[in-house]
Amino acid sequence: MMNEQDQFNEGSRTEVKQVKGSKLKGVVSTVLAGVIGSALTLTALPYLPNSNTSEETPKAIVSEEHTDTQTSGKLNVQQVSANSIADMVEQASKAIVGIENMQQQTNRFNQTSEAVNRGTGSGVIFKKTSDAAYIVTNNHVIENANEIEVSLLDGKKVKAELIGTDPLTDIAVLKIAGDVKVDTLAFGDSSKLRAGDQVLAIGNPLGLDLSRTVTQGIVSAVDRTIAVSTSAGEWELEVIQTDAAINPGNSGGALINASGELVGINSLKISESGVEGLGFAIPSKEVQTIINELIENGQVIRPYLGVGLANFEEIPQFYLQNIPSGVKQGVIVTTIDPNSAAGKAGLQTEDILVSIGGNEIANANELRKYLYTKYSIGDKVKIEFYRQGKLKTVEVTLTGNQSSN
Repeated sequence: MMNEQDQFNEGSRTEVKQVKGSKLKGVVSTVLAGVIGSALTLTALPYLPNSNTSEETPKAIVSEEHTDTQTSGKLNVQQVSANSIADMVEQASKAIVGIENMQQQTNRFNQTSEAVNRGTGSGVIFKKTSDAAYIVTNNHVIENANEIEVSLLDGKKVKAELIGTDPLTDIAVLKIAGDVKVDTLAFGDSSKLRAGDQVLAIGNPLGLDLSRTVTQGIVSAVDRTIAVSTSAGEWELEVIQTDAAINPGNSGGALINASGELVGINSLKISESGVEGLGFAIPSKEVQTIINELIENGQVIRPYLGVGLANFEEIPQFYLQNIPSGVKQGVIVTTIDPNSAAGKAGLQTEDILVSIGGNEIANANELRKYLYTKYSIGDKVKIEFYRQGKLKTVEVTLTGNQSSN
């Protein structure tokens, strides 16, 4: 359950709306806003079940190493003890940091302003140079922050610079300046994960008092797609599903494989009565692509149409009275950047877009998906739209979104 502070900026946070994929359709109705809504963690759960683990069955990873069957005819089965898991976790945890979202708050009595902690999350140090360290976390952990503080392994808190952020994929990169003594966590290949693979989540559930908490689970599924609502619009996020416990404060933390490699950034979970063990992480393969762009450009450069949109069902009937009755879906242009591709092509507010590149548009999310996955900057694309009840076609040349941000 979210406390009051968890809900301080609910409207600007990322929330799960629905899950697409086998066995998950229709499951999502309530999302723990403290995880994908921001990792705000100031109260503990009232009850956590005890873990009853038999001493006769210690946890272990079993690996099989084939020897030359012509000489021995046997398989050498090597058991890796729980101590080896602990060693691996101990090393990986050194790269996990706490992140505090500091925002200015005005004292209503004396009208002074001060920075207060509005949320705590996790982050992973993935790169170290002679004069800086780089951290990956979730966008929603640092969104709207005036200052960002990072808590290191030794408890020292340092200021961090925001290098870049991408709300759609919920990834942000931070930089700590100076020759700080930190460890990094190596990336693993998330594309090699299979359902059943062992994974561990490391982060700061419920705040820094429980920093670097480790939970264990398996990969429940790969290649999941979850529809999310972000400050940059609707998007379908590609995620890894896991049953490793993920709680408020784990956002931005590490999901590691049995080799101690970073295979995902923990980002969200589903919290609903009767639902357990549905956590999600952004795959490391996606994360690496995003962080490289953020370091280079400060943002992810995508095709930019230059329009604000409202979904068809949100359009007042007044605007639909002249549209043919067979047209049941589309998006209406609510705002337009006059210097954008759409503005230069002659699109106007109140135009109702119904197709792009021959693909029908059901909603703003579909239009955004077509733009970002099927087209590149510089491409020419035809858009069909209704204006005052008449179907028209216009060709636009897509530009980049640097100028829009």
